[in-house]
Amino acid sequence: MKTIISAALISLAAGSAAFAAVEPIPGSITYDNANVQLEKAPAGSTFFHTFANGDGRDVREVYKVNADKSVTLVNRTISNAS
Repeated sequence: MKTIISAALISLAAGSAAFAAVEPIPGSITYDNANVQLEKAPAGSTFFHTFANGDGRDVREVYKVNADKSVTLVNRTISNAS
């Protein structure tokens, strides 16, 4: 019984971490509460945004288009090279 409860708690914790919001940083499309609306992109589609951050590393973000044509930041990777 303890094993089942432990497995359920681990699954619940892992599931909630997967949906944690990625916060915008300077250079992000949605930084500073920018209200971005796309006209032609289909809902559910994704796109990339790449920029250099302040220390010269490349930042690559993935955005998802919502049904109301707004966008949500869903993932970010930062290169190790500087």
